[in-house]
This record gives sequence, structure tokens and C-alpha cells, in this order.
Amino acid sequence: MEVFFCFFLELIGALAGQHIVHVACGESHSVALSDQGQVFSWGAGSDGQLGLTTIEDAVTVPRLIKKLNQQTILQISCGNWHCLALAADGQFFTWGQNSYGQLGLGKECPSQASPQRVKSLDGIPLAQVAAGGAHSFALSLSGAVFGWGKNSSGQLGLSDERDRESPCHVKLLRSQKVVYISCGEEHTAVLTKSGGVFTFGAGSCGQLGHDSMNDEVNPRRVLELMGSEVSQIACGRHHTLAFVPSSGMIYAFGCGTRGQLGTGHTCNVKCPSPVKGHWAAHNGQLSGKPDACKYHIVKHIFSGGDQTFVLCSKYENSLPADDFRTINETRYTCLINDETIDVWRQKLLEKNSSNSVNNVVQILSSAACWNGSFLEKKIDEHFKTSPKIPGIDLNSTRVLFEKLMNSQHSVLLDQILKSFESFLIPQLSSSPPDVEAMRIYLILPEFPPFQDSKYYITLTLPLAMAILRLDTNPSKVLDNWWSQVCPRYFLRLVDLYKGAVVYLLSGRKTLLIPVLFSSYITAALRLLEKLHKVNQKVKHIEYDKFYIPEISSLVDIQEDYLMWFLHQAGMKVRPSIMQDAVTLCSYPFIFDAQAKTKMLQTDAELQMQVAINGANLQNVFMLLTLEPLLARSPFLVLHVRRSNLVGDALRELSIHSDIDLKKPLKVIFDGEEAVDAGGVTKEFFLLLLKELLNPIYGMFTYYPESNLLWFSDTCFVEHNWFHLIGIICGLAIYNFTVVDLHFPLALYKKLLNVKPCLEDLKELSPTEGRSLQQLLDYPGEDIEETFCLNFTICRESYGVTEHKNLIEDGDKIQVQKDNREKFVEAYVNYIFNCSVHEWYTAFSTGFLKVCGGKVLELFQPTELRAMIVGNSNYNWEELEESAVYKGDYTATHPTVRMFWETFHAFPLEKKKKFLLFLTGSDRIPIYGMSSLRIVIQSTTNGEQYLPVAHTCYNLLDLPKYSSKEILSARLVQAIDHYEGFSLA
Repeated sequence: MEVFFCFFLELIGALAGQHIVHVACGESHSVALSDQGQVFSWGAGSDGQLGLTTIEDAVTVPRLIKKLNQQTILQISCGNWHCLALAADGQFFTWGQNSYGQLGLGKECPSQASPQRVKSLDGIPLAQVAAGGAHSFALSLSGAVFGWGKNSSGQLGLSDERDRESPCHVKLLRSQKVVYISCGEEHTAVLTKSGGVFTFGAGSCGQLGHDSMNDEVNPRRVLELMGSEVSQIACGRHHTLAFVPSSGMIYAFGCGTRGQLGTGHTCNVKCPSPVKGHWAAHNGQLSGKPDACKYHIVKHIFSGGDQTFVLCSKYENSLPADDFRTINETRYTCLINDETIDVWRQKLLEKNSSNSVNNVVQILSSAACWNGSFLEKKIDEHFKTSPKIPGIDLNSTRVLFEKLMNSQHSVLLDQILKSFESFLIPQLSSSPPDVEAMRIYLILPEFPPFQDSKYYITLTLPLAMAILRLDTNPSKVLDNWWSQVCPRYFLRLVDLYKGAVVYLLSGRKTLLIPVLFSSYITAALRLLEKLHKVNQKVKHIEYDKFYIPEISSLVDIQEDYLMWFLHQAGMKVRPSIMQDAVTLCSYPFIFDAQAKTKMLQTDAELQMQVAINGANLQNVFMLLTLEPLLARSPFLVLHVRRSNLVGDALRELSIHSDIDLKKPLKVIFDGEEAVDAGGVTKEFFLLLLKELLNPIYGMFTYYPESNLLWFSDTCFVEHNWFHLIGIICGLAIYNFTVVDLHFPLALYKKLLNVKPCLEDLKELSPTEGRSLQQLLDYPGEDIEETFCLNFTICRESYGVTEHKNLIEDGDKIQVQKDNREKFVEAYVNYIFNCSVHEWYTAFSTGFLKVCGGKVLELFQPTELRAMIVGNSNYNWEELEESAVYKGDYTATHPTVRMFWETFHAFPLEKKKKFLLFLTGSDRIPIYGMSSLRIVIQSTTNGEQYLPVAHTCYNLLDLPKYSSKEILSARLVQAIDHYEGFSLA
């Protein structure tokens, strides 16, 4: 609210040398703003409203407010006894009386005789500040309205009548696209981009325009103006004005006792009424009118106290009316764009004014300026800014930053780097006042120097620390925004902090003292963890994009796992050790499957050693007590017969305790003298699993379309068979043996407590999965007639077809458009959970008995599968390079060369068959082809013999064939006649 008393015009001599661009008045004081951004004040000053530091009852000559001299002020506004000022760098200042909290400085803050920064709005790009009698408002570029101060009549629009000492978000106006605010003594009016007017606060004189004299504590639209598009509003003490350019009409409502409404009467008006006079918005409205010369072309309307003013021009030399909805860029928080960086570059090069350089530094260091510079203006998207929508155009951010990297901007670039490092990032708040203040967290990572390792310590990692300092709610907002960005942006962010981790690990001994190293690498890893959690929800990128392959060469994974293991076990570790070795295992998503396999093997070795030590300790005790017969083996020794492999394995495992299962495995086949150096164990697993998984026993259903197995929903064998299979699978992993298990990914998901989904059914039973997908994708409304489904599933068991309910009374519930997702979910749940619960529980209990624990939680389902059954990342050249030769053979032997030429000429399927023939599996270990280390040895057999594979040792007996044709024919014959251990 601005109050005017004018008896006659007189030039103010003290301001004669200034170019004044704006004047604001309070109850008994005035403030003027120059084109250089300087502020002058005069009048009553008993409440500190002049901002001159000293309190004087009256100042008769305008004085410069020196406290604001280091700022370029763009806007000023006066209440009755307080003032507001907005600076170019987005800083917001208040001073004067604070009886009602109108300065926004917090609780119990006294009146202020000099300008004070309102820190609670830091980071928000402000478009306007406005003062009422004893209340204040600030408006952001994206339409967020903040009010504080006196609220006795609801003039803050906060749904109550309680005063506020700090800026409060008027949430009811968030979605209205507010572009302008005007304040009266105890009421407020706001203008929206679409030309709507909302009013709230005191209504005793009708100044709200709602056809009543009631107060309003919530913003309410002035219905009488709804058919018109308003472009200007102004509030006096108890009255309101609105200008409609389409008709050229000025409307007034509220107190009219002093004629301030211009209606020709001195009574109060409750509804918008036309102001008398000949008004027009532009020349075009007067075209063809014979009395056009009588009209006044409205330029600007404004009010103060009980007065109303209209700034006009004559028809002959008229200017079009101002539109308050079109924001004047020179009056709000400075933006950073092509135009401004060109101007600043010149200023920095000239260095002719330290003031101008300081102004540039202030703006570049301002989060508010950056936050307002890249708004998404397409269909006014930035007005939708919310905890889920950032309202920012990241493409324009990227374009501007690319321009800044041009050599011609090197001086400006250096200044930006210094501003970011010294001011902007260190000053980022843990509790931003509004979502608009958080855009900076999306903007900064787009700045190319953040990707440069030279700036990791000064920029990239401090930004990570600032993000991690955010309070819970703003942290969730950032997570939401990350989930909305494009995958390319998200991947760049992940790669940025992966690079920082590698950089820190590479220079850990020379870069930093241990304490700093620990804090920096923890920040990078925790930020990656935060990104990883977001990615788990939205799947921006594949999870393997978080892998840091260099980790294995930079860190002793076994040592790191040991640290983590001890920490998980609750054992205290010396601080000096912990300081030097951050436990990377706490962040398993950065490790690839090979590294995780190494951790699991380390875990197995640790537990094996514990079991061995326990057995040895007990043996010593038994010897001392003269009971050597009770001595225990440090190994898990299984005695089995080939003729009764399953029965013997069940018997042997049932007599061993859970602790015994943790010991290294040794297998002895009855009647055979072979020492188990690994080959016998591998053969044991292959033969036993081939027997146990055979579909003829009815324990598992074979799906020919996918060549996969799943638990049968009807089974007559005892639970301990499934328990045994679980133990065997666990022992295979625990003893570092790859086995050929034809289970879908769903099994590994369940072992890791991840819920199977429709995609898993598509893998197991492609036809069923596709049918359910067609049901979900069907666009028509006639789902009942087209699919004829109810909530049942048809299953066949031993030749008998049976319909089973998916939910209670499922046979009575038809599948419709609104419940088809529920049907698909129930169908998938039945296949993978309900129908197999008993058998899977027995299996998982056995598996986790051997292989459970924290270490398993480090794995993703696909990684666990790859570790158990290998993967299909074939590298045939690597297979050749890692081969070992025995007997007469070497890598250059003619037969060996013929073999590899023949092998490399095979198609993929034939090569996979060769792997199956030689190793018992057509998949490769997690460590790659080289870890197979196949052995080729010469034999004395003639070339009429076929090659012979010793599967348990990856050993090939290869006769010395005389030609490639014979070798090829014999090798193909051997491969094709191999039965193997698989289901194929």
C-alpha cells in the first residue's frame, strides 16, 4: 500500500542529480529508487522506516540508504511504517516497524533501523515484493505467493487470522499462475496470468468486491470480473481498482467516502463498478468514433490511501496500456542468459568499475538468479512447479553452459567457477524455503567443469555434500525430480559421481589426508546410493550402469569385504584402520557380478576357516581328554555310490550339522580312489542335480517353449527332497562350482526377496505371458465378451485338468477392464508363490542354510543367477588364449591349429554345444572365458576315434588327425552324440 498526500508540486532538490525510476510512500515517509539501483528516503523515521541506521523523528531531505549501497536495488515498496527492497541478485531486504512480524525476520525480532536480509526466502527467484499496511508479500517468477505480518482480517490468505513473523507459502494460490500482487491497509488483491482477480482480507467497506462486507481468510475470485480479462489492479487503503483492456473500462469497489472510487458518489461499493470517464486501452478502440478526442488512453492505474490516479495519454500521441501480467525483466531477480553473459564478459574485460564487477559476482553467486534463469515456458509449464515438477528447461541450461565453455568467455568462466566454489555451493541451505529454490541442484551438474576431475574436490563433491545435507522433505523433492528427468541426464549424473569415486580411490595415498578422503568418498558413494534408490523405482537406466569396473583394480576386495563383515558382525575395528579404508561393500550396487562373486567366495572362505578352526579346536580338546574317536573332520566329507546317488546324498547330508555344511566339501565315490581336487566335486554336483531335476519325478514342471523348469504345483515326494536340492545348490556356490540349473530369474528374485512379475512369466512360459500382456493392452471396453475370463487358472496334473481360484470366489468374478491388472497380478502370484509355497520354502531353507546371510543381499537377481549357472558373455578368442596343452601339444601344433580353425568356424549354437560337451554347461563362469582354462591333451588313439571330454576337469582328449576335414567330422560327431547333463 502506498499513501499519497499532495498539496502542490515542487522539485526535490536533493534528488536533482538522480534519475528516479520509482517512488513509494508510507503513512508518513517516502522512498525513491534511482536507475543505478540506489535507494533514498525521507520523512518520519521514529520506527526505523527510513533505513538510515539512526532513528530520527523526521528527515526533511532525502538521504541515501548506505546499507544498500553494495546492492543494485530493483524494486521498493512501503507499508505504513515499514519498507521492502528487492536486489538484482535476488536478495530481499526489509526495515522499519516489526510489531506484527511484517519484516519477515522471525520471532521476537524488534523493529529495524537499517535494511535486513530476509534469509528465509533465499534461493527463490522473486518477481515482485509488495507491502500493505502492516503485512508484506513476495511473489516468485513461477507464481508462488508468500505472505507475512499482520493477519487480523485474513489479509495473508492463509485460512486463519493469526499473524506471521516469517514468510508463509499461500498454497491456495499455487496453481493460479499469479503474476502481480497489490496490498491495501488490511486487504490484498492478486492478478493471474489469465486475467483473473482474487481478493482476501478485510471486506468491511466492500473492498474485496464479493457483494458483501465480510472478511475473507482465503483467496476468493472476484466473480463480477470473471467474464473480463483484467490487466492491471491497484489497492488503496480500503478500495480496489481493476482495468479491463478489452473494453477500456476501469472498475472500482470498496470505500468511496472521499470519492476515491470515481463513480460519482461517496458511498461504499461492494461489487466492481465502472469509474466514470472516457477510457480506452489503445487507439484501435477509438477508430471511427467521432468523439475520439474526448477519450483518455489509459497507461497505468495506481492508488494510495484514499486516492486514485490514472496515468493517461491523449489520442494523438498515445502509448498502449501497461499490462501487469507481462513482467518487466528489469524489475525482478536478474537472469543469466545469452544477453547478460555477453554484457558481463565485456564488463569483466574492461574492469573499469569495481562496482560493476562486484554486481556480476553477486549475481553469479546467487542461487535465486540461477533458479529463475531456465524456466520451462512452453505452455507455462514452470507455473506448475511442485514437489514433482521442477518447471525447468534443462536443455536451455546445457546450451548456455556450452556457450560459456567457449574461449571468448574464459574470464567470465573463471569468475563463475570462483563464485560457485566460494559462495554459491557453501551457502546452499539444508532447508530450502520452497521447491523453486531447489532447481539449482538440477542446474549445477550440467556445468561441464563438474565433469572435470580438476574440480571434483572444489565443486563436484561439495555439491554432493550439500545434497546429502538436505532435510527429509526437500531430499524427497529432489528424488521426485530425478525420477522425472530424461535418462541421459540421469546417466550423466551417475557417471559424474562414479568418476569421482575412481578419482578418489586412484589418488587416496597422495591426494588427501585420511579424514578428508573418508568424508569425500563417503559423500560420492552416498549420493550414488541415493540415485540408485531412485532408479530402482523408475528404471531410468539398467542397474549395471552403476557398476564401477575399476574398483577391482583399485581396492583389495577381500580386505574391504573383511572390514564390512566385521562391521556387520558388530565387532569393533581400530579407528585408524576404518579411517584409511571406507567399506565399499556397504554400497554393493557399484560392484559388478565378478566383484560380488569374489566377496561371496571371501565370505565362504571366512566361514570355512571358522568351521575348520572350530573342528580343530574340538579335536585338540578330544585328544587332551583321551577321546580321539570323537574327533571331527575339518571337511564336509560325503561318501556316495554312483548306483544310489540321491539316496546316499540324502543320508549323508542329514547326519551333518549346519556348521558342518560350512566346511570345505570333499566327495568320495564308493570304490574309487580319485583324490577330490575339484573335479570329483563338480562331477558329483552335475550327476546329482541331473537326477534330482529330472521332470519324470514330478518335482518340477518342464516348459519346452523356454527349456526351463519350475516347481510343480502338485507333487508327491517328501519335502526333504526339495530341501536337499536347496542345500546342493547352496553347496555348489559355496564351493565355487558352476552348475547347470534351468530355472527362470524368478527363483533368484524370490531368494533375494524380490517379487516376481509378468516379465518373469514371459520368460518361463512365453505364450502365457504374452496372452496376459494382450489382456492388459486391449483397448476395447468389451473385455468380458472378448476374453471370457474369470479369476481362475486352469492347471493340468497327471492328465487331469483342474480350475483353481486365484482369489476367494474367483470363479464367480469376471475379468473386466477395471480389474484386469488385479487378475494378472493374481495369476503371476499363483504361478510363482501360492501354488509352490511348500516346495519353494523347503528349497530356500536348504539353500539359505548354506548360502544365506548378509553377503547374499549384495546381489541383484541376475547377478546371483550368473554366479550360480554362469552367463552367456562369450569371448571365443579368450577361450583359445587361456587354453592349456598337455602331452605333445602346444599352441602351434598342427592338430591344435586345425582344431581352433575348425572351432572358430562353427556357428554360435555349435560352439555352445561344444562347451556343454566339454564342461557340462553351455554357459561360462562369472569370471569369464579365461576362468574355464580348458585343457587339450594328445592321445595315442588313431584318427578313427572321436575326441573324448572329461567334463569334470574341462579336459579334451584330442587324437592327432591328419586333416581338418577329418578333425571337423569327428568333433561334430562327438558333440552331437553327447547326452550331457542338461535338459536339452
